[in-house]
Amino acid sequence: MQARQFAQIVGLSALWGASFLFIRLAAPAMGPWVVAGLRAALASITLIFIMKALRERWPWKQWQEMLLLGATSVAAPFMLFAWAGLHLPSGYSALLNTTAVLFGTLSAAWMKEDTLTRRKLLGCLLGLVGVGLIVRLGPVQPTATTLLAALACVAGAACFGLATPLMKRATTRNSPLAIAAAIHLAAMVLLLPTTLWSLPQASFTPVALGSVAVMGVITSGLAYWVHLRIVRHVTPVAALSPIFLIPIFGVTWGHLFLGEALSPSIFVGGALVLVATALVTGFNPLRRWWSGTPSP
Repeated sequence: MQARQFAQIVGLSALWGASFLFIRLAAPAMGPWVVAGLRAALASITLIFIMKALRERWPWKQWQEMLLLGATSVAAPFMLFAWAGLHLPSGYSALLNTTAVLFGTLSAAWMKEDTLTRRKLLGCLLGLVGVGLIVRLGPVQPTATTLLAALACVAGAACFGLATPLMKRATTRNSPLAIAAAIHLAAMVLLLPTTLWSLPQASFTPVALGSVAVMGVITSGLAYWVHLRIVRHVTPVAALSPIFLIPIFGVTWGHLFLGEALSPSIFVGGALVLVATALVTGFNPLRRWWSGTPSP
């Protein structure tokens, strides 16, 4: 992995880490179905304009593949995490989201899109330990609702992890921009009935609308385009590595904007997460100094 791609992974983590904060701000007011539907719609509109400006071709011949990817990598995770945001702190959701790497690692090996090595498994393990140290989970009553919310997060992470190898295959036939636009458009269509059904109960507060706008345009539309550009050039497991870094930024944004306290565990956990990301991606910035040649 090149340094430029690694920097893009860190940037994606910063954006996606903010998504959990925005979900917590928007879901209680607007409801999970409306948040998920509007997020997909705004991402679709953003990418449609870019498609038109760059004169990209739509992947109409692969509409079944795009519909499947839209359901698994966009519609289902958006809805599941939005519903979980009603019942769980954002830190819980960010922590449970890291299980996507485990699902992606196993599915990529099963689909023969990647190899399952000890280094990658060690990276997954270190990443989970580091995330656990970063997110200081407060006391949450172990009720049936919180358990279902946690399962919803794991299910959403599983959908995204399992879909990543399929997105890798899709990038061999279509451009990242075309795929990003098509899967968000498919997700918008899939979410439209329940979004319209829930619309009368939604409360469109300025904070909720602003949160959904940022998620739709930036952390979904533009970020997915960047993510698919990375997917095209790296292994599926390496493409999932931003998920390990998300809780670092989630905690940072919470400290900066909500005044949440930091703990020493974030520094230890952050170091473990960085090591885990390097193990999973194969990125080693010291290689050029050790070997005297640029890192691949």
